[in-house]
Amino acid sequence: MKSQFYYLIHVQYLGFRFHGWAKQPDLKTVHHMIDRTIKYVLGKGVPFKTLGSSRTDAKVSAANTAFELFTERELPIDEFVQDVNDNLPSDIKILRMVPVDESFNIIQAPREKYYQYLFTYGPKPHPFCAPLMAYFPDELDIESMKAATGVFEGLHNFRKYCTKPSEHTVFERDILRSEITENQEYKANFFPEQSFVYHIVGKGFMRHQIRLMMGQLVSLGRGELTLEDLRCSLTEPDDIPLKNIAPASGLILQSVAFE
Repeated sequence: MKSQFYYLIHVQYLGFRFHGWAKQPDLKTVHHMIDRTIKYVLGKGVPFKTLGSSRTDAKVSAANTAFELFTERELPIDEFVQDVNDNLPSDIKILRMVPVDESFNIIQAPREKYYQYLFTYGPKPHPFCAPLMAYFPDELDIESMKAATGVFEGLHNFRKYCTKPSEHTVFERDILRSEITENQEYKANFFPEQSFVYHIVGKGFMRHQIRLMMGQLVSLGRGELTLEDLRCSLTEPDDIPLKNIAPASGLILQSVAFE
């Protein structure tokens, strides 16, 4: 296919019933559902291609992420967005669509990615929280966890915070923000009285990196790790990956900022 028109499309989705973003054989994924809907809207025989800016795991949601659409003909933007939204399932929504040029590279263009991890602990919350909020039944020392988040900020070797790396994986990652606050972003009448958000910002993250970071913070909150243990995992990394990975459903890709 020889593309002549290029579009950056911002999208949001609830990931709870999907097996992540990337297409997988015989599994329901966000990318598969978007491509199937675009194919229906454009009609049979109209070639197109889509490429996402970020991959998310099964059950991970996105408040605002993006993909690029390549086509051979110009599209009426407002009408196309409306038609795609009308045919997408209710847990996926196109936010906006803007034309870009051939030089735009959606893989290289992101300047930073902002994730939030929503969680609570203590008494078991309402089951309706499950799609968005992770639950830890143990008593957590939240103040110690808040104090420890700063250990991750800056440029570090996150070798232990990646599952199934390839021989080309770059383990040094620069974390621009790492902070736990009380949850003021997401509200519902069935949410617990108190919940928390782990905010993390960086240019890019490895497979399961944020969930492993959150898992370490939870272990520290339980008293299973010390602050020094956390520092050593970054300054003296070995090839043994961490095992305490936080649940996927608390993780939300909040936004992607492009150059």
